Amino acid sequence: TIELKGAIPRALRPQLGNWIFGCDVCQTVCPWNGRHRQADAAAAAALFAPRVDDLAPPLLELIELDAAALAARFRRSPLRRVGRRGLLRNVCVALGNWGDPAAVPALARRLADHEPLLRGHAAWALGRIRTPAARQALDRAWLNEADPDTRIEISLALDDAP
Repeated sequence: TIELKGAIPRALRPQLGNWIFGCDVCQTVCPWNGRHRQADAAAAAALFAPRVDDLAPPLLELIELDAAALAARFRRSPLRRVGRRGLLRNVCVALGNWGDPAAVPALARRLADHEPLLRGHAAWALGRIRTPAARQALDRAWLNEADPDTRIEISLALDDAP
């Protein structure tokens, strides 16, 4: 998903699970990790030791970060390459696949994001969560949305929501 700049095709979104970066596992175990030189084995072992956050990304925390916070958090990571737009798009998909109602407030806030791509993916995620609160957020967003692609995402999500 790092190379894809637009919307993730709807048919592929469920297959991503909670992965927010196409090579999440590779980032954890690869001693090269985009540094263009082989890393010292001991340093690589310490740097890439599995952490809970790598295995289950803190999705609710990530979706709330602004551009500056994301840049600071991922300044030494290949995740910075995908940028705010791509990373949060993927986080929305992961939250939709997680399906936990705890994600509804954060996704509802993302429906007001300045990026139509993020609003559309947040709508898709809310449609997957399928709670009355998710439906209410989608109904409100429908009234204010001007972007045609995002309106389609909201419409499809409303079809999926209870």
